[in-house]
Formats: sequence, C-alpha cells, structure tokens
Amino acid sequence: MENQTAPVSAQDEFVKTREWQELMESDALLKVTDLQVHFQTERALIKALNGVDLLIRKGESLGLVGETGAGKTTTALSILNLLRRDIADTKDGSSIVFDGKSVFDMSEKELRTLRGGKVSMVFQNPLTALNPVFTVGEQIGMVLRVHQKMNDKDALKRAGELLEMVGIAGSRIKDYPSQFSGGMRQRVGIAAALACNPQLLIADEPTTALDVTIQAQILELMRGLQTKYDTSLLMITHNLGIISELCQQLAVMYAGRIIEYGSAKDVLASPRHPYTQGLLGALPSLEGPRHRLTAIPGVIADASNLPDGCAFHPRCAQCCEECKTRQPSMMHVGNGHFVACFNHGKE
Repeated sequence: MENQTAPVSAQDEFVKTREWQELMESDALLKVTDLQVHFQTERALIKALNGVDLLIRKGESLGLVGETGAGKTTTALSILNLLRRDIADTKDGSSIVFDGKSVFDMSEKELRTLRGGKVSMVFQNPLTALNPVFTVGEQIGMVLRVHQKMNDKDALKRAGELLEMVGIAGSRIKDYPSQFSGGMRQRVGIAAALACNPQLLIADEPTTALDVTIQAQILELMRGLQTKYDTSLLMITHNLGIISELCQQLAVMYAGRIIEYGSAKDVLASPRHPYTQGLLGALPSLEGPRHRLTAIPGVIADASNLPDGCAFHPRCAQCCEECKTRQPSMMHVGNGHFVACFNHGKE
C-alpha cells in the first residue's frame, strides 16, 4: 500500500497513508488534523493528544469512543478552543477547521459567536454545567440574548418553548437546577445547547450516571432533534450500544490517537483493531448461548510515559516485534474502514 514519506510528527515515525490523507482532505463541516495537545504539570509532561484526525460532515453523526483518559473530552474542548492556554500546549501543525475557518485563528469575538451559536456542547455532568444561583429560564435565555439578540421577555418565552421541546413543562422556567432530577437537568442542558440551532452539537457522555430508562429517553430526544434541525453531532461515550443507535460514523480513540475509523455499522460488525475487539468482547449479549465476557488486560497507557511504537502493544495479545518499535499508519481495509494495526490493517 502506498504511503506518504513525510512524518506527521517529529516525535515518532507515524505516517499517513494516501487513502487516509484523501479522506481527511474531503469537504466537511468540521475537520481536525494532526491535533497534538500536551499538558505540562509539576511532575510530568502529559501527552493528551498525539495526532488526532477526524471529520464530521453536515448533518452527520460521529461517535467517539474509548476508555477514560483516551483524550475524548480534550478533543471536544479543543474544538471550542476552551483549553487553558497557560497549561495546555497545542503543538505547531495542529489544525481545527470549522465551516472553512481555523478555530485557532479566530478572534475572541469570533470564538464567542462560535461557542453556543454555531457549536454547542452538552457536558457530562449537568449539575456542574448549570449555575445553581440562576433559574434554568435565565440560563437558557442568556444564550438567546447573546447570540440571537433577543430582549429579556422574548428570551424567557423562547426558553419556555425549548423546555417544552425537551419534555419539561414550560412553567418551570423559574425553577433552579437543584429542583430538577439528573435526567431533567440533562434535558435542560440539551435545551440550552440547541437554543440557537447550532450547526454542530457536541455531547460529552450525556447519559453517564443516568438510569437506562432515562438514557433511552435522552437518546431518543437527541435523535429526533438532530433529524429536525439537520444538526451535525459528535457523540462522546464509553457505550458502544449508544453509538449503534445514534451514530453513522465511529472513531475509536486510544492514548490520544484515532486507531479505528469507519461507518458505525462496519466497525461494530467487523472490528479490525484488537482494542475495538476487546471493547466489543466486554459487552454482554441478550441472545444466543451465554459465554464469559473477555477483558482487556492492564490499564490504559500512561499519557506521561507512552510506550514506543503502538501505544496499545503492552495490552495486546496479538503484539508483534514491529508493534513495539513503529507506530502503525491508518490503513484502508475497504468500504471507508480504516485501522491503525500491523496485524489487522492488511487487505
């Protein structure tokens, strides 16, 4: 398979295959290219993101999965340029382009327009995302006043309509976040995120800590709203079941890199990377004979001391000598399905 010879980063030998480059160069609403983010702490240099590539087209839903610490939330915050510049070092060559314009080149005024207006985010914990001293109506209305230039009266009226849209009585606009259950607070967060009909919605594990019934309601709500407004979606989650229900495309992340990418249907039906296979092997099945679930040995790679070669090789039963010394490229295995693995990326 033909490879480009120019390195993605001077830190390793990772190179991009021609097919992967062509995919990343195609038209998209959001395009993240070679995103590298490091955090300098008192004890160590944390290499959180190490060359992330992904794209989301208009109206498309992309699932981003991986264990805690893989870099999913750091990727989401980078898209909105929300990382603290005093501790987060975004390396030269990193690129995030939204609707044709670089996020890193935007002025503060442009970023304020982007955040909440064009790109909205539903955070993992709605109790900390919502301000406890303001009513939910005031908080949703604030988004409308800033981005839609509504007056107080119209913003409050629209806030009530948005609450009705997510299944909460509009009369509760005067209630505080503490007066809502966890599932209802998450609905409030979704209402605020969708207030300005954003082009892209980022949902950072929006169903974590919710019971399965409420999870199903939240997912059904997001699916309906995405269809209604033709909103692109980046769904960050641990749960592959959520991805199968909600997302068209799937990217699997490990140690700050995308290691498998393709349509959700193809990746879930025929996972090619041992890590993806391990994630799916840990899912219980409600049909067929019972069997013991498989577990991925060890713990996720330490971002302050990443191993040479493939970061997953210390945990991989199919590891070869090449895995220990070289970083595998994203190789095309057919039908838009890519995998970064020497043993499973070959056609």
